[in-house]
Amino acid sequence: MHSPLPPASAPTRLIVLVAYDGCQSLDVTGPWEVFTKAARFAALRGAPEASKARPAYRLVLASPHGGAVRTNSGLHWAHSTAIAGIHGRIDTVLVAGGDAEAFEPGGSAASLLPWLQRKARVVRRLGSVCTGAFALAGAGLLDGRRATTHWQHCARLASAYPAVRVEPDAIYVVDPPFYCSAGISAAMDLSLALVEADLGQSVALSVARELVLYLHRPGGQAQFSAGLQAQMQAGQRFRDLVMWMLEHPKNDFTVRALAQRMAISERHFARQFLRETGQTPARFADAVRTDHAKRHLEQTTWPLKQIAQRAGFGSVDSLQRSLRRHTGISADLYRQRFGRSTAAGGLSGT
Repeated sequence: MHSPLPPASAPTRLIVLVAYDGCQSLDVTGPWEVFTKAARFAALRGAPEASKARPAYRLVLASPHGGAVRTNSGLHWAHSTAIAGIHGRIDTVLVAGGDAEAFEPGGSAASLLPWLQRKARVVRRLGSVCTGAFALAGAGLLDGRRATTHWQHCARLASAYPAVRVEPDAIYVVDPPFYCSAGISAAMDLSLALVEADLGQSVALSVARELVLYLHRPGGQAQFSAGLQAQMQAGQRFRDLVMWMLEHPKNDFTVRALAQRMAISERHFARQFLRETGQTPARFADAVRTDHAKRHLEQTTWPLKQIAQRAGFGSVDSLQRSLRRHTGISADLYRQRFGRSTAAGGLSGT
């Protein structure tokens, strides 16, 4: 569950999007589109202090040394502003993801870290997209704070920076003044949330409609399901078991029952399951049932007792405990945030 976003403080907010050789182009262009369109809609709607003469946002494409930037897809940007050459009060900094090694000593963006340390004292918001979180963590800005990155890199971030409270499932994490998003589309979700905090729901909704995005996809929603992760890691034999568990959440998922299904000893099964999927059988079973419950909460109006039964939980209390453990919020609040009726109402403006 993320904290409320802070209020805006300046008529024209300077947004600095930081790129570097090896960055991912969409990590820059996604937020760029959101903020530029927000400025245009704010002027058209006559939002306070927003006009063509004084736009809501001014954007700068920056890089450690300025000049041309080569992205990891081969796309080149001919010009960027050196971070040292940025003038004026910066409102928000977003560091693009891409090559995480770029932030290490000798990397193409290593000089960015001391600049981030200085700017963290004066900017209103400092954020990252995908592996851009490694820049904030490398600068020591995320110690003791909640953060996220693309799911493929969460374990590495947690290992390299144990003082950071990594939330691997979150689309984005807000721990003011720091903001971390999972990557690409998640950066657009975060950017929309920032626009809504600055300029109001009407402007953010207009941007979401034009870019065909959901206005409300809060940061607590999972990046991907536990089943997908397990299938990606497991060998064929255990992948078949994972698929069976995903399709039959109400079945007996004890180690004894699963080991019998695999025709191996319980001890060997428990060790092998952990090795193949990266999770204990009990933890995976809980995640499978929670994913089922979340889908029912998102797509139906069923009472919690029925959802608990369909998802394989023994009681509503068990469902609530598991959901809080995985998402940090209750079933009612999860449905309020992510339910189909909420999303439809938000996009239709009702």
